[in-house]
Amino acid sequence: MKEEDELSKLIIGAAIEVHKQLGAGLLESAYEECLAYEFRLRQIPFERQKPLPVVYKSVKLECGYRLDFLVGELVIVELKSVAGFNPVHEAQVITYLKLSQLKLALLLNFNVRLMKEGIKRVVLDL
Repeated sequence: MKEEDELSKLIIGAAIEVHKQLGAGLLESAYEECLAYEFRLRQIPFERQKPLPVVYKSVKLECGYRLDFLVGELVIVELKSVAGFNPVHEAQVITYLKLSQLKLALLLNFNVRLMKEGIKRVVLDL
């Protein structure tokens, strides 16, 4: 988990910078574009809109699920721009973690006064 922890610090730093520059109230797509730019500036390796297949009874199904970001092949980053986290948001990333067999996801909600209020760390013990 050490590598994931280090990456999460870099991701959160980039998210704070984006929020500091833009503030709250924009669409999720704007934050996604700016966060990708910030990752590139900081040389943080990432894949954007990474397809995530569903495996059901050993059959791989392409259902159209996509991770907002997969950072360093270890951390899922799911972006939101909502009034507040809903339990379904956490359930969504837990399912993504299970499907990908990864351990750490960050839920980032940019529609907050301070970015620290919009960070939720979700850990799955495999």
